[in-house]
Amino acid sequence: MIKIVILGAGNVASHMIRRFQNVEQIEIIQLYNRTKEKLNEFAHLAPITDSDAEIADADVYIISVSDDYIEEVAQKLVSKKGIVVHTSGSASMERLLPNENIGVFYPLQTFSKDKEIDFSKIPFCLEAKQEVSYKILEVLAKAISNSVFAIDSEQRKILHVAAVFVNNFTNYIYQMGSDICETYDIPFEILIPLIQETSSKIETLHPKEAQTGPAKRNDKTTITNHLKLLNEKQQEIYSLLTKAIQESHGEKL
Repeated sequence: MIKIVILGAGNVASHMIRRFQNVEQIEIIQLYNRTKEKLNEFAHLAPITDSDAEIADADVYIISVSDDYIEEVAQKLVSKKGIVVHTSGSASMERLLPNENIGVFYPLQTFSKDKEIDFSKIPFCLEAKQEVSYKILEVLAKAISNSVFAIDSEQRKILHVAAVFVNNFTNYIYQMGSDICETYDIPFEILIPLIQETSSKIETLHPKEAQTGPAKRNDKTTITNHLKLLNEKQQEIYSLLTKAIQESHGEKL
């Protein structure tokens, strides 16, 4: 039985709490957050606290807070012997020092607090200062996921940048598409099947091979007509992406 303490109450922490509480070989012995009230919904699952002095002894401490507070929370655990890990995609493992037994337990996925997610499909990127600690983190990850990778801090930073492109930036593009639909009184849900098909294609095709549209075809008439329908910010982004696609596929504006 691996005993864990989860520190944090945000989206990632909340999902992990719900998932780990159903795993036989893992016991959540405590939940910590500096604002204890944010953990009230989980009080029936494990003891909750906001007191540094009350943090329990555990095998693994999972710090799941915003990057700006990783060091502050890690400092509260310097007297503990368990493995201290964070769940950040961009923070280095060294941000957990001066704790000696440190690591990273990074789930590469987007989390929304009220949206259920299948943990078995989430890639977990693991790193640890000690080999024996890595093995424990691996057991922890494989208890909830079928996709576990050894990824060091430098690789994880690169992965996080790539993830921003394919997730955060893509979602902003969805927002722009929704805004355009709203401007012209068109239901955005008409586009959902297209979004799903585009996403599913790259499971079998390289993204460059899957590229379609007027930019790749160098359809200047369509591009000009599109720009007339957009506001200034939308025109700026449309033109930038069109140029990038055409340069990628050997075309010029």
